[in-house]
Amino acid sequence: MKKLSLYLILFCCSVAVRAQDLNARVQILTPKIQTTNKRIFQTLETAMREFLNGRKWAQDPIKLEERITCNFILNVTAWDGNSNFSGELQVQSQRPIYNSSYTTTLLSTNDKDFDFTYTEGQTIDYTDQNFQNNLSAVMAYYAYIIVGLDYDSFSKFGGSPYFTQALNIVTNAQSASFKGWKAFDSNTNRYWLAENLNNKIYTNLRAFIYDYHRTGLDAMAENSAQGRKVISGILPSLVGLDRQRIGAMWPTLFFSAKSDELVNIFNFAEVADKGQALNILTIADPANGLKYQKLSY
Repeated sequence: MKKLSLYLILFCCSVAVRAQDLNARVQILTPKIQTTNKRIFQTLETAMREFLNGRKWAQDPIKLEERITCNFILNVTAWDGNSNFSGELQVQSQRPIYNSSYTTTLLSTNDKDFDFTYTEGQTIDYTDQNFQNNLSAVMAYYAYIIVGLDYDSFSKFGGSPYFTQALNIVTNAQSASFKGWKAFDSNTNRYWLAENLNNKIYTNLRAFIYDYHRTGLDAMAENSAQGRKVISGILPSLVGLDRQRIGAMWPTLFFSAKSDELVNIFNFAEVADKGQALNILTIADPANGLKYQKLSY
């Protein structure tokens, strides 16, 4: 009987480990909140971390060492002293580069419309079928976006099922009163990010993400020149991105995450490749044009 109990415990532990697709670090900041009792923020931080790390988000089994590293930083800007919170949520995710200690950023965004309710000790409930509360919906939304981007970087268009899940959360939230879910709330919100990632207009950018990471960055540890050559060859596909379209949020986030990295990659390129990269990146991403001018030195 004791052996049976031990096996059951070990089995449950192994299931719990396999369920962890994310290695999410959660931090809650409260510089604007005047209170001496911070316990509710500590329990909220723990609840958010357990929700993100304790659920199965990916369709495939993910080993403990393969979990997707991500950061959720919630800056609480208002609290009514009870269960109503307002804040800004910074979400970042990283991907390791093959055979190196380097990690590259896949997502870095700041969600400024994050209002939610939470009661101390509350279980954070979530289902894909309907909208239950804004706290779990927002976290599940970003969990699917993070998993989708990670999959896209390892297999071409591998993230599609997860971007569909994120869009489903957006659809379920249309009847909710919380901001960030509707097209008219803002040109840069949850609606537009999910829309962009599911829109065929940005298929080329998603294909670029796979080639850039899997055949470019992943090759650079063993042969930096070869990896750089691959990236140089696929750069022209970025010129055709439609940056003028209303709600073109995903291209903006992509270049925000990658502009410094691209400069570092081509800093060591041949003069001709440097010049080509400078011209293409300046056209594709004029907002970061000053950064790319470093390639002209």
